Amino acid sequence: MSEVARVLEAFSEAYGCGAVLWTQSHPDEPLDVLATSGGEVTPPAIATLRDEHGPASRDTALGRQLVSRVPGRTRAWLGVGPVADDDADARRWITVLVPVLSQMLQSQWEARRAADELAERYEEINLLYSISEILGRTVTLEDAARTILMEVAETVGAEYGALLVHDAGPGLLRPVTTLRVDPKATPLPIPTDDPISVTARVFRTRHALLVNGGVLESEYEAAFRSGAMLTVPIVWTTPDGGIPLGVVSLSGRRGGAVFTAGDEKLVAAVGSQIGTAIQNARLVRASIDQERLASEMRLAHDLQLRLLPSGQAVAPEALCAARVEAADGVGGDFYNLFRLGGGRTGVLVGDVSGHGYRAALIMALVMSAAAIHAQTTADPAETVQALLATVEEELRETEMFLSLCYAVIDRDAGSIRWTNTGHPHAFVIDADGVVTRLAATDPPLGLGPEGLHVQARAWAPSDLLVIFTDGVSDARDARGQSLGEARVLEVLRARRKEVPSRIVDGVFALVEGHMGRLRPHDDQAVVVLRSR
Repeated sequence: MSEVARVLEAFSEAYGCGAVLWTQSHPDEPLDVLATSGGEVTPPAIATLRDEHGPASRDTALGRQLVSRVPGRTRAWLGVGPVADDDADARRWITVLVPVLSQMLQSQWEARRAADELAERYEEINLLYSISEILGRTVTLEDAARTILMEVAETVGAEYGALLVHDAGPGLLRPVTTLRVDPKATPLPIPTDDPISVTARVFRTRHALLVNGGVLESEYEAAFRSGAMLTVPIVWTTPDGGIPLGVVSLSGRRGGAVFTAGDEKLVAAVGSQIGTAIQNARLVRASIDQERLASEMRLAHDLQLRLLPSGQAVAPEALCAARVEAADGVGGDFYNLFRLGGGRTGVLVGDVSGHGYRAALIMALVMSAAAIHAQTTADPAETVQALLATVEEELRETEMFLSLCYAVIDRDAGSIRWTNTGHPHAFVIDADGVVTRLAATDPPLGLGPEGLHVQARAWAPSDLLVIFTDGVSDARDARGQSLGEARVLEVLRARRKEVPSRIVDGVFALVEGHMGRLRPHDDQAVVVLRSR
């Protein structure tokens, strides 16, 4: 026995009269008995019930019967009787019973509707679950696109379809996969600003669009459109809104049926899933690329350091220490050391404008050329002139320049000769702490005219040669203030009698203490040499 029938039975036992509930599935169909607990069950004429509001009476073979409409989504009427002609209590009984039955019928209607909707959407729910599994097993959208498009088209009954992804560079929607497209009619990429294309319009507006056949027909979509077309955006949802990544278009629904709002909602949900998958794939690729770049930078840094010689390269004529720190893993600051014979030692320190890969390539070229040219002459200007001839074309093509200081110390002659092309931080510090700058002789290579010059001064065994790059003196703290050349020279003067390696360590301790946890904004190099 149903719950409604139990309520009618309880009513009959309490009030001593029968009750019957009729329902009508459609306005044009007759009434059917849903439940009864006695009394007249023959339904009243439908024509007499259309405009009834409240209990009405009718005569039946069993006596007078009161009939009342039960409000709600279910078309139902309640009959109570037989009752006396002037039975006021019967009218009160029916007004009590009607709301109870109305609530029960409403609950039953909602339960049936939920069950029906669940049954109708089972395939759609299964589709969303299947697509989640497909996307979860693949790294790239291309691996899953055709399967996804086929699943979606099958569920909504579409014969044609296309899945397109945005290529931001040229501003195009590129087809990743299509359904039932002639191989000879390969769809072309669609400009996102095309005024006619439904696909482009949906991408721009980020709203789904259903257009009928003959409306907004575009040559770009001719290969995958037949009649009406449903198009939804592929969107990656973020806290700040949706970012459009592509479009899904479906057309040619089987049997000539039209696409529904439910179809649009389903495909939009699929588009959201695909959008998340595309963004995840891009993030994975970006992470892999970033890790690969970081690995390559570490390798390049290690290789660059191997180009730089050890201080032992000038032993036993001199005692030398040097250190280079690149701002971007690889950089343009460098040094080289040469034993030139006859008690002569060559020290070359350079700074290529900028930093990063391009500066590192110029640096490597100069290092290689210097190793050759320094051995052909002890004259600093001739060596630097030969270097310029080697790298002049590269400097011009890259629009870069090179400041360097090349000093040749002649221990036996007691002199130091140098060519300085715009490198400001080159000094000789004597035993008493007097600091002498090795003045510039020429502009940086790549900026000035040809024809280099040499300067000279006396050199004592106790003298200290110090050359550093502007990344040292220009090191900045958290407030953006530079360290300054004066503070670097203070450390050099204070440590002038220590071995070169401790002097270099002292300079970098000063630099690191000034910068704190900040990364250097420019490459840094320091070379300290004392002859024996």
